[in-house]
This record gives sequence, C-alpha cells and structure tokens, in this order.
Amino acid sequence: MTEGSRAERRAPLRYWIIEGFAAGNLGFLSLDVYLAHAANDFARTLEWVPVIFSAAAALVLLPGVVTGRFQHGAAAGAGWLAGSASVAVGITGMVMHLDAVFFSEQTLKNLVYSAPFVAPLSYVGVGLLLILNRMETRDATEWARWVLFLALAGFVGNFGLSLLDHAQNAFFDWEEWIPVVAAAYAVAFLLVQVLSPRDRLLAWSCLGVMAAQLGVGVAGFVLHAGANIAGASSTWENFIYGAPVFAPLLFANLAILATIGLWELLDE
Repeated sequence: MTEGSRAERRAPLRYWIIEGFAAGNLGFLSLDVYLAHAANDFARTLEWVPVIFSAAAALVLLPGVVTGRFQHGAAAGAGWLAGSASVAVGITGMVMHLDAVFFSEQTLKNLVYSAPFVAPLSYVGVGLLLILNRMETRDATEWARWVLFLALAGFVGNFGLSLLDHAQNAFFDWEEWIPVVAAAYAVAFLLVQVLSPRDRLLAWSCLGVMAAQLGVGVAGFVLHAGANIAGASSTWENFIYGAPVFAPLLFANLAILATIGLWELLDE
C-alpha cells in the first residue's frame, strides 16, 4: 500500500476530533464515577462496572485515535463495540439509579434525593458519538446536525442535573440558579440550530452562547472545588461527600462538543 492510499484511509479531521473527544470523555468518566460511587463506598459490586469499563474503552479506542484510521479494520470494530457497550452501560446505570428509591415510590422528594438518574446517560451520549463517527461518513452537514443534537440532549440532561442537584439544599445561594438558566438558554439556541442548520447568523449566536456555557462550567468548577477545599472535614472527604467538583465541567464539555458541530456548519 502506498503512502497516498494510507493517507486516504485516515479519517477527516472532524471525525478524528470527535473520536478523540469520545475517548477522552470515557477516560475522564472513570475518575468521575469513581468519586461518585466512593460516596457510598461502592456498596454494590456492580458500581465498579462503569469505572472499569470507562478506562478499558478509552484504551481500546486509543490506537485508532493515534493512527486516525478508526473507521477501518479492527479499530472500526472496536469503536462499534465500545459505542454499543457504552450505550448499554448508560441505560443500565440510569435504571439502577432510579431503582434506588424512585421506583418504589414515585415522589418529587425521592427524585431529588435519589442517585442522579440522568448522570449515567453521559455514557449513552459518548456511545452514540462513536457510532455516529462510523455511520454518517459522507454528508458533513448531517454529521454536524447529529453532533449538535447530541450536545442539545446533553444540555437537556444538564438542566435536569443542575435543577435536581441544587434543589437538595433548596438553592441556598442565588448563584445556584445560574447553571439552570444557562442550560435552558443552551437548549433553546441549539434546538433552533438543529432545526435550521443553514442559518449562519444563528450559528454565530450559538457560538456566543457556547462561550458563555464554557465560562459557567469553569466558574462552577472553581466554586465547587473551593467549597470542598475550605470545608471542615479533610479535603479528600469533602471531594467525595461534598459538592461534585467535576459536575460543572459538563457545561464546558458540552459547549466544546456543540462548537465542533457549529464550526463544521459554518465551514460548509
């Protein structure tokens, strides 16, 4: 095989960025889920599954990301496997989180104070990105719209997470409403953009909204980390039982994902 034909087998840059994004997210989820499940000292053995799966899936995807040939051969199959398994892990995790108390008695109190049922759906989103990278390989506009749709779905989940998480302390500080409002704005703008992919003015407006989401995520991370560091208990205990330090970074993560899709639309 000549060097030219090898180059042709490398995926275009947009697919490579999303592949790296998905692999990086899986690797990071291993740490995030570990901290979350450490809060109850991994009461059930099954709580180790997403931690181990995340790390293993990231390693499986790494060779394809490095070579850029993840849409061909064994790397393509590895992506299909990791993507499908990620969707299954996410759906199973959501059901198990709800099963903690909500299925036994469907009340608003149980919904607020049960394990965050939306959180495992992060795996579904990452898995669908991997599958998208292997199914929609010809139409860049459709690929970008699907990327934006997945970012939109993520912000819908983030809206629910922010609302339920801060409801646990009855929105003690007014700043806790900021991520709720920010997520609502992101949902509104991205929904219209998905329905009107050719509107360039809207796309530029969405980029501005995503920049704000990035700021909200970083500021939230700093506030959560600062609260845990300043807490009365040991720093490690505060990071496990206190404010979820990585949760606000989901705003930044989804903003980056949406920006990738928006940039592709503007480049058309």
